[in-house]
Amino acid sequence: MPITTIGAVWVPDRPAIFGDLNAFFIPLGTTMLLMSIGLTMKIKRSFRYLKPCLKVSGVKLLMVPITITGVAWAIGFGNFQDGLPLKVVLILSSMPVAFKALIPPSIYKLDIDLANACWFFTTASIVIVLPVQLIVLEIL
Repeated sequence: MPITTIGAVWVPDRPAIFGDLNAFFIPLGTTMLLMSIGLTMKIKRSFRYLKPCLKVSGVKLLMVPITITGVAWAIGFGNFQDGLPLKVVLILSSMPVAFKALIPPSIYKLDIDLANACWFFTTASIVIVLPVQLIVLEIL
């Protein structure tokens, strides 16, 4: 079995069959998740939640990345591997609300329209967040 070196660690290469399986199952899983979200989403109702969506987005896309990246910087994540761990923390902390945030409102009969609106708003805001991320990553 071929071996790849990642840093100082020897890792066996992934069997080729997994590439083919991933090419099938990843799009299938994505389609199924998008369908399940789309079945509960009412676009017109989402516009009623613009103010709460702005508040949630401010917390999720500004305060969380600033706080988490600041903590990561303070404990020294920027001091090794050319700051790669710090950059990963920044990227992961500023991702939009995941689809998993839509599951509890469905299970516990909470406000599904609000959850859908926040999911859609934060996902659409990636158009603004991504260029800002690229600028910040260049600075780090």
